[in-house]
Amino acid sequence: MKPLKLAYYRHHDVVSLSQDLLGKFLMTHIGGKVTGGMIVETEAYQGPEDRASHAFGGRRTRRNEVMYGQGGICYVYRCYGIHNLFNIVTHSTNIPHAILIRAIAPVDGIEVMLKRRGKEKVDKTLCGGPGTVSQALGIELKHSGLPVTGPEIWVEDRGIKIAKKDIIAGPRVGVDYAGEHASLPWRFRVKV
Repeated sequence: MKPLKLAYYRHHDVVSLSQDLLGKFLMTHIGGKVTGGMIVETEAYQGPEDRASHAFGGRRTRRNEVMYGQGGICYVYRCYGIHNLFNIVTHSTNIPHAILIRAIAPVDGIEVMLKRRGKEKVDKTLCGGPGTVSQALGIELKHSGLPVTGPEIWVEDRGIKIAKKDIIAGPRVGVDYAGEHASLPWRFRVKV
């Protein structure tokens, strides 16, 4: 386990950090099992000025309070009462930027991920959406607020660099309520 240092997440530009996370590995050690994969899709949320952010306008609730912490902690919330979505808080205290991890390419602990997802074989749906990422990796609401430096959840750099030409930028998903901010090209995917 070689987690990225907390300083990595204290970057001031959540949009560029969201792109830089592509090619890094999101890992978990939960229930005695190590699972993880390469991050292949992210979305950036830029705090109070971003209408799509849970912290738009400086809103603070019990659910999003963790977003106001120091960069380098987990923000896990439940979407539609079903899916746990995993985000990494970035920037510094009281500046609630976060990056949603939308998809990973499974690499480590695939058998465990298949079992958690109730699947028999690997396909693009195993970890191809934010809810499935959390389910496959064993991430739950109780992990919100934990550091992303381990021992339960961490991100590591295995030396893979994704070139700008291999990154597709587009609008974020499911944020139509955000008006003109819904069309910001802050969703980033690795070309396949």
